[in-house]
Amino acid sequence: MRVIGLAGWSGAGKTTLLRRLIPALTARGLRIATLKHAHHAFDVDQPGKDSYLHREAGASEVIVSSARRWVQIHEVGEGPEATLAALLGRLGPCDIVLVEGFKREAHPKLEVFREANGRPPLHPEDPRIVAVASDVPFPDAAVPVLPLDDVEAIAAAVLARAEPLRTVLERLGVHGATQ
Repeated sequence: MRVIGLAGWSGAGKTTLLRRLIPALTARGLRIATLKHAHHAFDVDQPGKDSYLHREAGASEVIVSSARRWVQIHEVGEGPEATLAALLGRLGPCDIVLVEGFKREAHPKLEVFREANGRPPLHPEDPRIVAVASDVPFPDAAVPVLPLDDVEAIAAAVLARAEPLRTVLERLGVHGATQ
């Protein structure tokens, strides 16, 4: 299992790129997992459904399973937010984990940059950015800069620069990582 993130300011097109990148990677026979950070409260459950009623009644964890998929919902409550390392440790086997968000963490990241955002690029200040997908060139960048619409080149960069899970976990402070 190897890990790489997509980092960038809100509105840069991270999710749009992921929606194009995942099929490019799965077409190469790879099994892909994604891990998305949300900056706000969210709910994947639906009011009125049994799983929602279980949580509403006070269950701290609910697993819903069917013949086609299963999902685990874990209530944090007032506890600390799960770390990237903890979440990576919960993933099942796959070839590549694409992490959206967690831009301040120490995993390898592909920056998604869109000039129209009016925000500064992240790559000059973040040594863990290993490539940039951008709608403008950065001739002085210390990392490869790829056209934002060249999904095949971005897929190649992801494959070349993703790091083994064990390396990422150690960098995130998990010592003795075995995966």
